[in-house]
Amino acid sequence: MSLSPTVTSWPEPHSPEESDKLQTPEQDTQQASSGDVPSTHREDTRPGLGTLRRAFSRASRRALGQAPGEDTGLLRRSSHFLRSLRRPRDDGPAAHQGGPAPEGPPGVTDGGGRPSTTGVGPEEPGQEEEGKSVADLITERQLLAAFEQLRQLETRLLAQKASGTFEQDPTGFARRAMDVCLLYDGLAAEIRAIVRETLGPGGVDAAALAELARVVRAEEEAHPVPPADGDFLLTPRRWRRHWEDAVTRSAQERVRQAGAGDAAGAAEGASGLARLLAELGGSVRRDLRQVRLQVQPAYSAAGLPAWEAYLRAFHGAVAQRLQELARDARGCEQLYVLLDWTANVYGSPDFLGAPDLTLSTEPLPPLLAPSVWARLESDYTSFLETKITSCFDGILQLEQSRWVAAEAPDVLQGLYHTPLSIDIHMLVAEHVKAAGAISAELEATTLRICARALGLFLPRFEKAFLQSEAVSEPHLGASINACEELRTSLLARFPGTFEELEKPLVAAVCVFQKRLLQGLQYDVQPLFRVLCTKAWLTHDVLQPLMDKVVAFAHHLEHVAPLRAQETLQEAHRYVVREYLAQVLRPRERFRGVDRVTGSQKMGLDAQAIGNTFQGLGSEATWLGQAIPCVADILGETYKDDIGRHLETLIGSYPDIRRDHVLAILALRRLGRRRNQRLLQHAQSLLRAAAKAEGSGAAGGRVLFEEIQVPTSVDLLITCI
Repeated sequence: MSLSPTVTSWPEPHSPEESDKLQTPEQDTQQASSGDVPSTHREDTRPGLGTLRRAFSRASRRALGQAPGEDTGLLRRSSHFLRSLRRPRDDGPAAHQGGPAPEGPPGVTDGGGRPSTTGVGPEEPGQEEEGKSVADLITERQLLAAFEQLRQLETRLLAQKASGTFEQDPTGFARRAMDVCLLYDGLAAEIRAIVRETLGPGGVDAAALAELARVVRAEEEAHPVPPADGDFLLTPRRWRRHWEDAVTRSAQERVRQAGAGDAAGAAEGASGLARLLAELGGSVRRDLRQVRLQVQPAYSAAGLPAWEAYLRAFHGAVAQRLQELARDARGCEQLYVLLDWTANVYGSPDFLGAPDLTLSTEPLPPLLAPSVWARLESDYTSFLETKITSCFDGILQLEQSRWVAAEAPDVLQGLYHTPLSIDIHMLVAEHVKAAGAISAELEATTLRICARALGLFLPRFEKAFLQSEAVSEPHLGASINACEELRTSLLARFPGTFEELEKPLVAAVCVFQKRLLQGLQYDVQPLFRVLCTKAWLTHDVLQPLMDKVVAFAHHLEHVAPLRAQETLQEAHRYVVREYLAQVLRPRERFRGVDRVTGSQKMGLDAQAIGNTFQGLGSEATWLGQAIPCVADILGETYKDDIGRHLETLIGSYPDIRRDHVLAILALRRLGRRRNQRLLQHAQSLLRAAAKAEGSGAAGGRVLFEEIQVPTSVDLLITCI
């Protein structure tokens, strides 16, 4: 029976990139003419053993001219046909000289099942006893034996071509060459199948892996370089690259399967994404440990770098998976989960759980491309800024709820305490620590975000607190303590970043101190009105005032020491200043004995005020001379010594002005000439004091400057 197919071109050898896509012309012809039902979907698109057997049987059917359903022994004849490819011809090249061209491949049976004798010699020694074809050996995964037989077929076919056997039958050589290529592809497909099953539930077949490694090395030795004459049969099959590609696909499949059940949960929130990444990390960890402990030793004898290949493959697969997750990440929490897993879980030296197993055996590219990493950080910081602002809103709401509930602040370690500073400290420390675990740049950015948010929070807190009904000495003291804690601790812990917040924090403390003093002033202001009256001369009207001062100072014991001392000194200055204001603006003017009695009374009051504040701990000793100096001028019987008292007063308080001197002299009602001399002397002292104040000698102490003295007829008379 003659054969009709005609081969018009030689097939190109399959590269690893094309081996999944290309088919030989013989296969294309078979598929186009076959009436078989299309096969079901397979994971690997490369021709498997079943594909090869079908191809071989179709070739046999073409040779016999049979329909697909007419022969029940196709696989048997295909196997016999493959074995016949290994038989040497009885006839030499001259056997067919002058005769008709061969009608079919050697060993193809005729319609009655008898072997055709055209160009067929006796069976190769050992083959009949063995009874196994190359396809059978591939099926049994005797890869090295299959390759050796296939190599013999290839060598014999090339020898026959070189001897001119196929000069009259070029299509016969083409068919045989196609069959050899199909067997090579079948062997490559089995290599891929073994790699795909290596990390599967069946466990590692060390013998199969060793066989695979040896056959890869054997093929490289058999086909070291492309032939000079371009013969495609001797072209290197590049099975090492096929093996590496199979490893890559296996890793991609394993990574894709990991966390498949949590893929929907990953879109719902950070917890679902965290579970997915945890499962992914556990799967990769188990697979790489298995590669290092079981797979690598099996390959090592043949010199295949299994660990490096699997490491690169899994690294690339994880990187691809993270790229997909990064595109779908939403919200601050999900973005942080991705960044944290990349930097601190996968990037950890002990990711594989053993000191001798690391991911750094060779330089690996970044898990996420720099542009992707930068985008994730940028998106994270944008969400973080909104989140931190929301957290500060929550802190303010908590404080307001405490104010509404009229809860008194706790006393912690002797100081009024509010959770405000702890809440802010925890907020800043938590986010800065989390960002620092990812990168120094993200930590610095987070610090700036926290500092900016805190700077916006302070005036809001200050305004809300002062407008609430909870303003009292304990709450004011607690707020002062909170701001002071933030100022000292944040600046110490994060130097350079929170320095710009020192001024707002100090300003807030000053506002709360001022409000604290306003409460004292409101309580004691009416008590100053009875000073310098007839009743004052005979009664102790100062004691109620000092009792309120002592009660006020009791709250300062629970305020930060530095701020408590500042507030106490300010209270001390206020009491002395208001006392002098009442003296310089008397409701009643004393003469004779009343003036002397008033002078003595002022001395006693000055001593009481000084002793009280000294007992409370005030360090404003510079205030002690003010009231006694005025009292001495008022009660001085030797008028020439009044000038000496003025010198002491102006020297101690350089902020005193001419109007204050006039008001003091008006209390004595001295003669015109004496007043003129004392006033001239005082003006020279004031000019000297002004020069000293300009040079900073005054030390910033202010007392008389804040005392307003109204112009009266008595003052005018004194000036005249």
